[in-house]
Amino acid sequence: MAVEYTAVQIQDVAENNNVIFFNTVIPCNKGYVVHRDGSGLFTIRGITSQCQSKARYLVTFSANIAVETEGTVGPVSVALALNGEALPESNSIVTPAAIDEYFNVARSVFIDVPKGCCLTVSLRNTSETAISVQNAVITIDRVA
Repeated sequence: MAVEYTAVQIQDVAENNNVIFFNTVIPCNKGYVVHRDGSGLFTIRGITSQCQSKARYLVTFSANIAVETEGTVGPVSVALALNGEALPESNSIVTPAAIDEYFNVARSVFIDVPKGCCLTVSLRNTSETAISVQNAVITIDRVA
């Protein structure tokens, strides 16, 4: 069962902060994913049957990112973060030639949640500067 959240409006995201999501597109998730509109944090739960030791999720994001209007041209990046720590395999880096020049980035990562536990997932600005983010989408799909 997949859930999808969006952040359509342009938002400036400071270094090491999360993209904020407001709109739930597919809200029915049987309680596997918990999110509060206006937050950048998603709690995924390790609800499993008796014989499974973990719950597996496929977390996918896409977003348009750029150097913030008041920033300096250089590389900008975002990544999924698990319990506040960026996942290196999800890091997406682009180098715009000008301020407000947007690039689309996207990644998918499998995340295993131990039975009975919860983990927090977010989309984090991993740049060394503030960035602008628009049309961000995060999809969390329980696959096993």
